[in-house]
Amino acid sequence: MKLPRPSCTPGTVYLVGSGPGDPELMTLKAARLVGAADVIVYDHLGAEGVLDLARPDAEKIYAGKEASNHALPQQEINVLLVRLAKEGKRVVRLKGGDPFIFGRGGEEIETLAEHGVPFEVVPGVTAAAGCGAYAGIPLTHRDHAQICVFATGHLKDGSVNLDWRALARPGQTVVFYMGIGGAAEICQNLMDNGLPADHPAAVIQYGTSRRQRVLTADLGTLAERIAEAGIKPPALIIVGTVVSLQKKLAWFGENRSEQQREAQ
Repeated sequence: MKLPRPSCTPGTVYLVGSGPGDPELMTLKAARLVGAADVIVYDHLGAEGVLDLARPDAEKIYAGKEASNHALPQQEINVLLVRLAKEGKRVVRLKGGDPFIFGRGGEEIETLAEHGVPFEVVPGVTAAAGCGAYAGIPLTHRDHAQICVFATGHLKDGSVNLDWRALARPGQTVVFYMGIGGAAEICQNLMDNGLPADHPAAVIQYGTSRRQRVLTADLGTLAERIAEAGIKPPALIIVGTVVSLQKKLAWFGENRSEQQREAQ
């Protein structure tokens, strides 16, 4: 079946999710729009390998988003997108993961809407789904978790002020984005609200890429293990008894289980 080629209309901004790291996890629509864009405004995450799909003459603007180090403040990015679109450019705003899951995509298209700039949103595989799958940690499982919650470990004011009682409920998986810097506080709050110190937890760095690292521990030791391993962003934290399945289900890279190694 031949799939329709998405149009890339001049003067339009396409908010494109590139997935968690592996370029092959991009959608067909995302890849085609990147290849048709006049300008690509991209972040630190999600661009590796993806920019190779761009036209040779496409302008590439780095809007870097790293922890406490933004090449362009968010408001300047919003204004830039409006200006480029009003110049008649085909603009792809390239984001790692999914634009609407802790990607500030909602803020950007609010500005576009206010200025009458047409836009489209192209979903991507979010980090929780991609990293969990590549690490061998199912986010839901009949015997372990009937609920999955995504939470940010870094709020706008730099605090980690969340509904800890809700996050500490049993029978669920909680995934913390941008939580490495606040790992000790996250673990302590979860324990203070009822989860035991031996409750399984994991951290995944560079998920879905060849640099992927998976570290499993528990709430009582996770922060210390992160420090010992020197793990820095990009990484996410998964908390829940599903983490206990990781050694059995791991299939990718250096974290493959013994059964997977023997099969391959």
